[in-house]
Amino acid sequence: MIEVINPAEISKPFGYSHVCVVSAGRQMHVSGQVALDSAGALVGAGDIAAQAAQVYANLAVCLAGAGATFADVFKIVTYVVGLTPESAAAIRAVRVAYLGAGPYPASTMVGVPALVDPRFLIEVEVIAALPA
Repeated sequence: MIEVINPAEISKPFGYSHVCVVSAGRQMHVSGQVALDSAGALVGAGDIAAQAAQVYANLAVCLAGAGATFADVFKIVTYVVGLTPESAAAIRAVRVAYLGAGPYPASTMVGVPALVDPRFLIEVEVIAALPA
């Protein structure tokens, strides 16, 4: 259902794919998830790795709600306050725990000056392919 394409004519991707083609089925669009637990409390104040772990746990719950898993995700967009190489590495470590060895979805990571709540360091949205 999801075909991954990484053209040889452009740079080799690490932890993502350049192109994901969805040929059939339905799509699930998950709103940006932040580091709030089920009670609405912030998890990991000031800690990007802890916040990323909570965000990916929330995404897993959202996906499961429609019968999907991270294997069905074909697009990830990550917004990070004050993005640095160190924070990107911490986020990638959490991502690989959920995405495994690939194939990986198409992915974008963007550094931003702020999110809706100044305590949030990361927000992630995904799009997944669901069976018809």
